[in-house]
Amino acid sequence: MIGAGVVGLTTAYELAEAGHRVQVIARDDPRETVSALAGGLWFPYHAAPREVIHGWGLTSLDRFVALAAHPDTGVRIARGVMAESDPDPWWRAGLTGVREAREEERPAGAPFAFVAHLPLVTTTIHLTWLMARLAEKGVPVRRGEVRSLSEAPGADVIVVAAGLGSADLVPGTGLAPSRGQIVRLANPGLSDWLVDAERPDGLTYVLPHGDYVVCGGTDIEGTWDTEVDPETEAQILARARAAIPALAHAPVLSSAVGLRPVAPRVRLERALIDGRDVVLNLGHGGAGVTLSWGCAAAVASLLA
Repeated sequence: MIGAGVVGLTTAYELAEAGHRVQVIARDDPRETVSALAGGLWFPYHAAPREVIHGWGLTSLDRFVALAAHPDTGVRIARGVMAESDPDPWWRAGLTGVREAREEERPAGAPFAFVAHLPLVTTTIHLTWLMARLAEKGVPVRRGEVRSLSEAPGADVIVVAAGLGSADLVPGTGLAPSRGQIVRLANPGLSDWLVDAERPDGLTYVLPHGDYVVCGGTDIEGTWDTEVDPETEAQILARARAAIPALAHAPVLSSAVGLRPVAPRVRLERALIDGRDVVLNLGHGGAGVTLSWGCAAAVASLLA
């Protein structure tokens, strides 16, 4: 297994659970990957094709609902409001506990909105929990940079789940970065989340995680810049505080930038590449957490 973000670790777990001997190698510590910066809300954001990813997302949803019974997993089921431009959005199919928002619940200017109870994953905790479960199963997770498939350790099958790094290993992935900037604020007592992509002044989300709140955001394709932009930070704060007045005086704890691994479609397939038996699990865009367990199960099925 190459890659130790949320997609790589869940895939390694499912393969070990199925009885495969697994080792994970990754350039970065899991808690230093883009997964660790994710807001963590279950939502199939910036990934395609819809007709395929929705099934993987529902599989993940079921897993997260089960994990939410155990606080050490970093998963909880949280109430929130999702602004929408569509009165019947595609992501609602197969979900329970979703209703149309009342007028007073709808964000200002949003054509439509829905109140939903969805998994909200604190990814730093979830990644740590996954590493502990892999250790229990005897799966080593080690640091190392694999520059080509020919450099990969000897294995019957290589699973590539390295986010943007997968493009260096596999030709023709179509992977490209999409820049996401976030600001973490001290939590003044929020438990409900908000996502509003319909604001004319930009994507806005507020995702409470215990003592802090993740506020965002941006989705700028084609740039590799990971430096925090102070002007963007100010804009994110202005939008979040306008949407949730309780954040008006919440102190800033930190800011960060992550690069989503976007592609024309999620690649989940088995192929012979440079003479190696390879399974691709890449191109999850802004839905790595959302698709993680579903795609992991699909990889396990490919290798059954």
